[in-house]
Amino acid sequence: MNKKTSKWIFWFTVVFLISLVSVVFAFVIGSVNFGLKELGDLINNRLDPVISSIFFDIRLPRVVLGFAVGGALAISGVFLQGIFRNPLVEPYSLGISGGAALGICLAIISGLTLKIGMVILPFTGFVGAISTVIAVYAINFRKQSLRLNGVLLSGVMISFIASSLVMLLMAIAGSDSITGIIFWIMGSLDQSNIGLIIIMCVISFAGLIVGLFYAQRLNAFSLGEEEAMHLGINTERLKKVMFITASILTGCSVSVCGIIGFVGLVVPHFMRIFVGHDHRILIVTSFFAGAAFLVACDIISRTIISPLELPVGVITGILGGGLFIYALSKKDTILLGE
Repeated sequence: MNKKTSKWIFWFTVVFLISLVSVVFAFVIGSVNFGLKELGDLINNRLDPVISSIFFDIRLPRVVLGFAVGGALAISGVFLQGIFRNPLVEPYSLGISGGAALGICLAIISGLTLKIGMVILPFTGFVGAISTVIAVYAINFRKQSLRLNGVLLSGVMISFIASSLVMLLMAIAGSDSITGIIFWIMGSLDQSNIGLIIIMCVISFAGLIVGLFYAQRLNAFSLGEEEAMHLGINTERLKKVMFITASILTGCSVSVCGIIGFVGLVVPHFMRIFVGHDHRILIVTSFFAGAAFLVACDIISRTIISPLELPVGVITGILGGGLFIYALSKKDTILLGE
């Protein structure tokens, strides 16, 4: 076993154990704390009905969703930073969050939530997100080629337009609608629909498998598009697959949980510090690190002002932004990709 393989095994084990610990803490910490006795009763199927309901109906769906969404956003950041070869690109740079927010706003203001129920929100959010992706793709697809610089610029512009339309709708909406829109925009893992959680988990792990399948090609693409073509890589197919995969992962995450920022930007940077730039290990460690980061942030959001709860997007923004600034001040080469 060579030195590189040993390093990869070590860091994968560390990140996996950290994600496992964060999941355990998420189960036992909250407005009602669980101890070893309750965990023992859970294993032996002797839990009190009230505690059992808290565990299985509230915390389990939340932890599973946080794990899936955190992992999805993190590897989306890896994919996009890989094909753009730009470490400042994140999943929301493509305008996906703006499109999803616009779809949610239209659903709330039009009264669809009152007629159909809150289950309509993930659907309209996903439609808004995918509509944005289709628009960005159509604008920048020319002569069987996807123009990456155009994708980034048009995504940012569409995001600005969508955000402005959201502000316009909020300005003319009633106070109840504004409250619902703001709460969704700030992000939350409080999703009780088991079907949506299962779908998110399937999509998240499918994205991980796709990423690992294309990891070697991403390594070649990091040398430059022309160099990758000389190595026999179909660069256009790679760009399309990574773009679509990242868009689906981000669109599903945003539509189910709202806008949860910085996971797709910060986590890949820190993983590069520890494991390097090889996508074969970067993708899988980023997935588990992103899951651990979001689950840990959710613990903080639930407990910092308990029994009240903060939106998890607020916590990821504060912690993620702070960590990113700290990393930038300590290691400039992160942003230079060196």
